[in-house]
Amino acid sequence: MKGALIILAVTVAVGLILYILDRVTRKPDGKTADDTPEANDDAQQCCGMHITCQKDSLVKASTEIVYYDDEELDRFAGIAPDGYTDEQTEEFRDIMLTLLPDDIAGWARSLELRGIALPEIVRQELLMMVEETRRSRSSK
Repeated sequence: MKGALIILAVTVAVGLILYILDRVTRKPDGKTADDTPEANDDAQQCCGMHITCQKDSLVKASTEIVYYDDEELDRFAGIAPDGYTDEQTEEFRDIMLTLLPDDIAGWARSLELRGIALPEIVRQELLMMVEETRRSRSSK
């Protein structure tokens, strides 16, 4: 009986402490300090039409350009997807195939930030690779 009272007292004390902490961290509008509007903004900005969606992206949204040992591709900035020769398309494909699976979405984001459009066939291959990476991550 004495043990049950001790357990009850400890449970009440912990509950009281948690209640006080909740009241202290809760803002007047009813939101907690952990509620951030950024989470909602990501859901609203994601339209699913981009290579990497902000919401369930393999890479964080960033404006910082990261190079994947592909500086030579900068000469293709401003060229339309259907404006590449077969050799140029192969150059994109060769670089893409040397990337680690975790780097593919980041590489696509980097190209987008640099104003480089992928040749259409390479873009389709990239989308398949990103989808395959997403599936393999979700099955783990």
